[in-house]
Amino acid sequence: MSSGQERAVEVGDHVRVNYTGRFENGSVFDSSVGHNPLEFTVGADEVIAGFDRAVIGLKPGESCQVVIPPADGYGEHIPEMVAEVERHLIPNNEQLVLGSMLEVSMENGQSLEVQVVELSDESVVLDGNHPLAGKELHFEIEVLGFA
Repeated sequence: MSSGQERAVEVGDHVRVNYTGRFENGSVFDSSVGHNPLEFTVGADEVIAGFDRAVIGLKPGESCQVVIPPADGYGEHIPEMVAEVERHLIPNNEQLVLGSMLEVSMENGQSLEVQVVELSDESVVLDGNHPLAGKELHFEIEVLGFA
């Protein structure tokens, strides 16, 4: 009887992986190496679609490299989600830092996390897109095992 570790990853499996994510220019934007491995259930929308699909068919100990287009990652960058706001309208605006994240309330009562992408004495440009939206993502993924 097999231990089950030799079988390939399928949809519904809970897996542990190490990964490194890079931009097209090779700079690293995220990695689990040196940290705890990422655990997720394959096919449960817990990670981006391209990452999810990349591990299907791999066995523990196997690795892959995958290029994930925006459609299978964090989506396209939507220009309508970028807005310039008068700085005085933002609470604690003297503490704003380029790249910082803010939570804003929408008219429908929901909140949206936005990033400060431009900053001047008079105004602030806020971007509601995910910071990785519109970017092609290059991942190296190693399946460590089933969790």
